[in-house]
Amino acid sequence: MLDAGSDEMVRSVFRSGLWVRAAHTVLTWSITLILFLHDTDLRRCEERGELLIPVVFFLLVVLSVLLYFAVSLMDPGFVLEDAAQVLTEETEQMIPDSSVPRVRRCGYCFLLQPMRARHCASCGHCVRRFDHHCPWISNCVGERNHRVFVLYLSVQLLTLLWATHIALSGFSPVASWEHWFKVHVFLLGALSVVGVFSLVVLILLGCHLYLASMNCTTWEFMSRHRVSYLKNMSEEQNPFDRGVLCNLWAFFCVCRAEIWEQVYVKNSTLNSV
Repeated sequence: MLDAGSDEMVRSVFRSGLWVRAAHTVLTWSITLILFLHDTDLRRCEERGELLIPVVFFLLVVLSVLLYFAVSLMDPGFVLEDAAQVLTEETEQMIPDSSVPRVRRCGYCFLLQPMRARHCASCGHCVRRFDHHCPWISNCVGERNHRVFVLYLSVQLLTLLWATHIALSGFSPVASWEHWFKVHVFLLGALSVVGVFSLVVLILLGCHLYLASMNCTTWEFMSRHRVSYLKNMSEEQNPFDRGVLCNLWAFFCVCRAEIWEQVYVKNSTLNSV
């Protein structure tokens, strides 16, 4: 059962992105309908009674929509109470001639922020391992939904690339350019939208996989000079980096919440030896 604060937060997140999610849903199914109704490979498979490819494509679209709503409506890791993970004096003394940045109180929601958390003005809450606020899902990407976000991007990219191939299969030569445009206007519009989104999703997926391999977030990468626990380090230093394979394993396979203060202490100690 959700407490009153969590329940209100879920309702607020849903309300804030209602029109964005509705637009995504309408756009997705409009393009899918165009691909099925136009004279594309999907339509030809249906006419020949070969239903495997149309069914698989339809299920892939459904999966992409479900993942979109999952990452859009999930709690990204909102900080709802004061952070309990604080460093002991004994742990702090493990780092010679340096100190771990103290847990600070957020100036907006007045809660103690765990390391790597940041307040999101759009959501109105601090988010653990904050990555960024994504306007298209109208939600933050953080500790709890980041891997689902990357999974969504992967499925979405596969769907878009397949849709691009299907759309291209629907174009056929006609007598004149004017007639060609009238025949293919909807398919041309669908191809334009799918092509642009394919490029955007490809870039996003590549960036997030790269950052995951370094155990770095978008916020830390773009605003390093403003992050208290990074701004005094060199550009090459990352206190959370445990190697590419370990970083990717932790990102995709480890479900428990990390206490980043401990990781910071451990890696800082190793680097100082």
